[in-house]
Amino acid sequence: MNSAISTNPALLDRWQRFSAAAVRGFHAYANWLVSISWKRFFLLAVAFLIGMVILKELPPFTWRTTQQVEIDAEHPTPAPAPRPAPKPPVTAERRLHYEIKIDDHGVRIFPSPAASAASAAAGPASGLPSIAIDLPPGVNSGEVKQAVEQARQAIEGAIKEAAEAAAETEAEAARAAAQAAEPRSKKRYSTTVTSLGDFLPNLAMLLILSSIVIKVTYKGRIQAEVKAAQATETAEAESLKRQVIEARMAAMQAQVEPHFLFNTLASIDHLIETDPPRASLMQKNLIALLRASMPTMREANAGGARDLGRELAVIKPYLDILKVRMEERLQTVIDVPDGLLSAEFPPMMIQSLVENAIKHGLEPKAEGGSLGIKAEILHGKLALTVTDTGLGFGRADTAGTGVGLANIRERLNLLYGTKGTVTVTENQPSGTRVTITIPYRSCNEEGGLA
Repeated sequence: MNSAISTNPALLDRWQRFSAAAVRGFHAYANWLVSISWKRFFLLAVAFLIGMVILKELPPFTWRTTQQVEIDAEHPTPAPAPRPAPKPPVTAERRLHYEIKIDDHGVRIFPSPAASAASAAAGPASGLPSIAIDLPPGVNSGEVKQAVEQARQAIEGAIKEAAEAAAETEAEAARAAAQAAEPRSKKRYSTTVTSLGDFLPNLAMLLILSSIVIKVTYKGRIQAEVKAAQATETAEAESLKRQVIEARMAAMQAQVEPHFLFNTLASIDHLIETDPPRASLMQKNLIALLRASMPTMREANAGGARDLGRELAVIKPYLDILKVRMEERLQTVIDVPDGLLSAEFPPMMIQSLVENAIKHGLEPKAEGGSLGIKAEILHGKLALTVTDTGLGFGRADTAGTGVGLANIRERLNLLYGTKGTVTVTENQPSGTRVTITIPYRSCNEEGGLA
């Protein structure tokens, strides 16, 4: 069949349309199942099952056919068992013959000679008894004889009536047997029920169970797709936010670096005339600064990881240039153990903190002050602190708007989440203390994570 479909473009097109429609129908049904509650689903399932049970008893799934059936004459209905015939009464042929003799002495009843002969032929009960009835004294024998004769006539009449009733009963039994033996035919009505809907309740149960499986699995799939879409949107939003912050940092660097560079070049030009040795020293420090900061700036804009040692390589010549410019008004202390030089640290953050400390804390102060950089491990995290003894945060006329610190916070949040923080406190006896805390991780030689 597949080969026939693949070789026939019309069939292939129809099959593709049918498949697409089936898939759309399945997704529509699955979405509808997910959208309804379990209570409503079970109510609909029970109603659907009851409807299927009722439908299977209705046309076209079930119909009844009634037809007239005639019983075959060759197979008559068996006659009822005949009742046992009653014992035949005593007929005239079986009558016992006695002679009755009445005289003055009484009544004598004794078998006649014919009865004696018949009894002898009948068998062992041939001895017939004789009866003698003595009359009491004074009884008229004629009256007795007349009474006996009336009794005999009554007995013979009763025997005759019994014989006639027996004969009538035998005739009726014979007629019934004859009628039962005759073949009879009957017509009956037979109803045939044809049912084709017995499968409907089973089909309903199968659809209900399949719907339960689809409702459970499809809901999980939709939830997974929603979570994946949310995660993708969140990642894209964070990436875009990170790019915005990096652009802000680059813009800030682009504003700071030319200003610092122009001031340094002007200082070198002035020192060439007044103090050539100091001009030469400043020039060497500027070359070292540019050699160290150019790769750092490119990697910062690319979002690459940097180690703390390379960041300090940029800060040291920068501070040396500032020392030449500020002379005795600036003292610097860098306290970073050698074991922490390989620790990962976001690029250009130390330089931003140092620039803020010089510009807003130490330069506006007439007598200047000291600047310190310290790195240490606190509670398993890397803490880098920049302190100065200047005027204090927000007290100088050149105080900024805090955009630099806000950018640093946003950047730390993107890189480390809640594990990266920046805190600003007052330094004692004067000045500002800024601490950046991030998870401690070591970088390899290529600048990646070890």
